[in-house]
Amino acid sequence: MSWIKLYRFFCVFCFIVFIRGNLYGQDLTLWYQHPANTWTEALPVGNGKLGAMVFGGVQADRIQFNESSLWTGGPRNYNQPGAKNYLGEIRKLLSEGKQQAAEELAGRHFMGTKSISDPPEPWLTAVRAIEQQPKNPSQEHFEDKTWREMRVPSRDGWEKEGFQGLDGAVWLRTTFNVPKEWIGRELVVDLGKIRDQDFTYINGKLIGTTHDANQGRLYTIPKDLVKAQNQIAIQVINYDDKGGLVGYKDPSRKLSVFLKENTADESVYLTDTWKYWIQNDEAPRVGKYQESYQPFGDLLLDFGSQAPFSNYKRTLDVEQAICKTSYVQNGVSFERTYFSSAPDACLAIHLTADRPRQISFDASLASPHKTYNVEKVDDSTIRISVQVKQGVLRGVGFLHVRHEGGELHVGDGKIKILGANQATLFLTAATNYKSYNDVSGDAEEIAKSQLNKVKNKSYDVIRLAHIQDYQQYFTKFSLKFEADEASNSLPTDQRIAQFVKSRDPNLLALFVQYGRYLLISSSRSGGLAPNLQGIWNDLLTPPWGSKYTTNINAEMNYWLAENTNLSELQEPLFQMIKELSVVGQETAKTYYDAPGWVLHHNTDLWRGTAPINNPNHGIWVTGGAWLCQHLWEHFLYTQDESFLREQAYPIMKASALFFDHFLVSDPKTGWLISTPSNSPEQGGLVAGPTMDHQLIRQLFRNVASAAVILDIDKEFVQRLSEKSQKIAPNQIGKHGQLQEWLEDIDDPDNKHRHVSHLWAVYPGSEINWQDSPKLMNAAKKSLIFRGDGGTGWSLAWKINLWARFKDAEHAYKMVSRLLSPEEAGGGVYPNLFDAHPPFQIDGNFGGAAGVAEMLLQSHLGSIDILPALPKALYAGAVKGIRARGGFELSYQWQNGLLTHLEVFSHAGGKCSLRYRDKEIQFQTEKGQTYYLDSSLKLNRNSK
Repeated sequence: MSWIKLYRFFCVFCFIVFIRGNLYGQDLTLWYQHPANTWTEALPVGNGKLGAMVFGGVQADRIQFNESSLWTGGPRNYNQPGAKNYLGEIRKLLSEGKQQAAEELAGRHFMGTKSISDPPEPWLTAVRAIEQQPKNPSQEHFEDKTWREMRVPSRDGWEKEGFQGLDGAVWLRTTFNVPKEWIGRELVVDLGKIRDQDFTYINGKLIGTTHDANQGRLYTIPKDLVKAQNQIAIQVINYDDKGGLVGYKDPSRKLSVFLKENTADESVYLTDTWKYWIQNDEAPRVGKYQESYQPFGDLLLDFGSQAPFSNYKRTLDVEQAICKTSYVQNGVSFERTYFSSAPDACLAIHLTADRPRQISFDASLASPHKTYNVEKVDDSTIRISVQVKQGVLRGVGFLHVRHEGGELHVGDGKIKILGANQATLFLTAATNYKSYNDVSGDAEEIAKSQLNKVKNKSYDVIRLAHIQDYQQYFTKFSLKFEADEASNSLPTDQRIAQFVKSRDPNLLALFVQYGRYLLISSSRSGGLAPNLQGIWNDLLTPPWGSKYTTNINAEMNYWLAENTNLSELQEPLFQMIKELSVVGQETAKTYYDAPGWVLHHNTDLWRGTAPINNPNHGIWVTGGAWLCQHLWEHFLYTQDESFLREQAYPIMKASALFFDHFLVSDPKTGWLISTPSNSPEQGGLVAGPTMDHQLIRQLFRNVASAAVILDIDKEFVQRLSEKSQKIAPNQIGKHGQLQEWLEDIDDPDNKHRHVSHLWAVYPGSEINWQDSPKLMNAAKKSLIFRGDGGTGWSLAWKINLWARFKDAEHAYKMVSRLLSPEEAGGGVYPNLFDAHPPFQIDGNFGGAAGVAEMLLQSHLGSIDILPALPKALYAGAVKGIRARGGFELSYQWQNGLLTHLEVFSHAGGKCSLRYRDKEIQFQTEKGQTYYLDSSLKLNRNSK
């Protein structure tokens, strides 16, 4: 080893040792004793743009990767021309209690526009014509021996069964036998739900057809068709999204055949393996309100060896943002290291062995996209290009290999390494996306430029730069809870499985730091804000399009940014808000003839702001108001007046201008109300949902406060202050609950996952113990009515709410549910990804924020220390937690009691602290640290 390499190694070693010594000895590694079998067992790495999921296989390794700007669709106008002409009539119908009529009218004239679609009839006629052929798949004795097999039902669509992107006409066939006594009697076949349309044949005869993806297929089999052995043939017509026989949500309800007269008391169950043939995979285009985030491809490593292995370990170190796979095979110790570097814009994989000439593998690139190509670039590089189906975006990636010893060959779209001592792979990827209204980028030039930058750098230099870049964010916050024993001696999946029953508080600390790791890995300056799945997605038809749902999910992604000291990482969110405020101006004019800007309940890469999907949940007007709250909170935490003046205030004011125009007087009460709108995501189209009024009132107050600080817009401030007083207030209903709607119609048995009307408790602050205890009790009763169940992100919201209620044990109960193994509702997957289910990253971010909220609150002017500390977290330490006012705190506690406290002032000004019944206020200077004891007495040596 040269002295230069030795010096670099020494620098890396010293840097890592220094960092580790300053993190309170945290438990910062996820680890497993087996490779990942599923995507939600794989481990994520990311640099804000290039994300990957590492499976860590021994014989073969899959690294599935994404580039954050690869989406379907393209720039277009999402707004419905003339929508404002129907606003008055919709409002009138709602005021008259004619909700259904209002929804029908809105459905016809008030929803956004869809992308281009093709008439389905010509294509359907063509694929149905096969039935007229002398030999066709509907026939009883059709020869299907050459057909392949598919698992049925595929409950998440056949996409999850290896048929990515399959839309079109597909034939499925199987047989079933019935008892002798059933022959000659009417039967019923239950085929579950089929997406989207089916033509079902028994023994060559059509017995039913349905075009409804949400309806189960229960078809009568005429008695003259029934034989001892029967043939089912189904032509499945799938136009878009999930396809195939998806069965029922309840897995215990199986596909079956039974006697018609005895209603399934005795059933013959259909086999779970059917033969299939893809007749036509060019389905007509289906118009979409908004677009979907896309996977890019797979980097596949084939090691060939079938030999047994031992000492397997797969890890993700969230302290360094490095993933590793290690094992012993044929007496050789192998190790692979994976990371996605932000400074060098690449995914790096380094392979080593403890004996020379042991590294041999084939590396290849593939993609689930129908249109992709892989080709040789040079003697150490291959290139992949992908084209999104029915979209304007194109992606290009390069895979380059550097090796020491052995041989390297490139051919047939693969890179082959034979007998190397070590090898390093570099993957770069880019698209032609430049902004929401500009797709003129050169994907090939960008990806090639990224590769050229790392070609001549050593692996150690790239790795060190990656660690240093990542650590500048990660090391600003640390968290550790005292544990009875070293629980990290168990693999992470086992810790998750026993979290509820065992004492393992540091799994919770790891979950918090994992949330921070995911945000650092998915939200970087110059990139895009993380979507429903961050920057990780393996499906062409991801759940909910993996978009940005702005009635909580997009916002929840950033709940931990301020309080866990990652404030700088919000730049992509602020850029998205800025873009939405521009696009939302046209939506405000087109739909409401209003100034300012508006955002409804969803957006995508192209910044659609119009209503989508269905009036019963898609016409929700306060998405922009909620996003403005993030701008205001950023100021509260940083005290950055330049940010407030130049970025936040103009956007906040424009949103307030919209609602100043939008609010109308309720004819029954005289209050100003929001109409039409929804209470996400239930109750249908209504007038006056409580959540809207909370958000608008908070926005008006924030804008007024900002204007006072900036000494501008005094008349506008006066107008907003007067209007705020007239907005329909929070109300307590007949069950003692906080009303969700203008009318007192809440159902105490409603267990819906959304708790929208509690926004003013968290993340808002209008309802609190200090100023409105009666409303706080009513809000608490509402949350009790909703119950402790819920999907992952819903549980995360409830952690924060119970923390604000200062009910520590109930908050921890929600924590325990969130950290349970994934089940029908909520929990986490083995890789700690939050489970809706399916995976949504918001629960990771929201859950981490909730733990921080249990440890510190600052929404009422003073900083409340350990406001919701449960017994299970009786001892611990936190370093670098942030509070509003520009303060950063570090403190420890033992036996549930504070021992000491440090406060660093980033902005100067008065600091107000509260711990139990003790309070203190003192003036601070910018850049100074203040030390206090457990009684909040200020140390004379502070500063």
